Amino acid sequence: MSLKKFLLSAVFLKNLFLSIVILAALIFLTMWGLKIYTDHGQARPVANFIGLSIPEVEGIVASHNLRFKIIDSAYVDNAAPGSVIDQLPKPGFRVKDNRTILLTINASSPEQVMVPKLRGISFRQAKVLLENCGLAIGEISHQPSEYNGLVLNVLIDSTEVYKGESYAKGTPVDIVVGKTSFLKKTAVPDVLGMPVSLAKSTLNEIMLNPGVVIYDETVLTKEDTLNARIWKQRPDPRITPGTEPGSSIDMWVTVDELKINDAIKNTL
Repeated sequence: MSLKKFLLSAVFLKNLFLSIVILAALIFLTMWGLKIYTDHGQARPVANFIGLSIPEVEGIVASHNLRFKIIDSAYVDNAAPGSVIDQLPKPGFRVKDNRTILLTINASSPEQVMVPKLRGISFRQAKVLLENCGLAIGEISHQPSEYNGLVLNVLIDSTEVYKGESYAKGTPVDIVVGKTSFLKKTAVPDVLGMPVSLAKSTLNEIMLNPGVVIYDETVLTKEDTLNARIWKQRPDPRITPGTEPGSSIDMWVTVDELKINDAIKNTL
């Protein structure tokens, strides 16, 4: 039998048809099995667990066929102890059944850190040590000394503190710095357009203090507070180029970009 006759024979066509049917069935069964295995199409948005207690979380994950795991804790002033302050995946992210939600909860009290040795070193060294251990720079003051720029005293709430004492993380530490001459002034920096956090760091670097921070009517939320930038300062470096070390710089802030840009243009 020739090849052409064989390819057109009823036996070959029947076998070819059966092969196609079997292949199609195998593909269908494979896709159907994968769909069942991966629960394809059953993803649902993650609930918002922020602010909830662990018993409340347990009830929600059980009803949504999810799991959760506490991976960390941190202290936030305005959150209830033991409540959720962060989650991964974020609220609204679509997940499938049995997905584990990773949670960070609020600690019952702030983390305690030890005060490092600060007396007898330069102010710049003291600033780095405080930042590294989690304490904040408070008020900076000066007193006459033959050692210029040396840390003479360290206080918290007007009480002297010493190396090894424990305080809550983020506690502001007041520094008394020696100064050989009170005649020399510190140049007032231009902080217009800066976020408050950057301005505070800039002032601390040159031993000046952040003064009053005044938020205008555009600052309404916590996010606004973080995004706000300075549009006015006092003293103004164009009017008062120098001030005494330890002096304060008051700052007016806004999220109004036009207001900020106009203020910067007026200084050019």
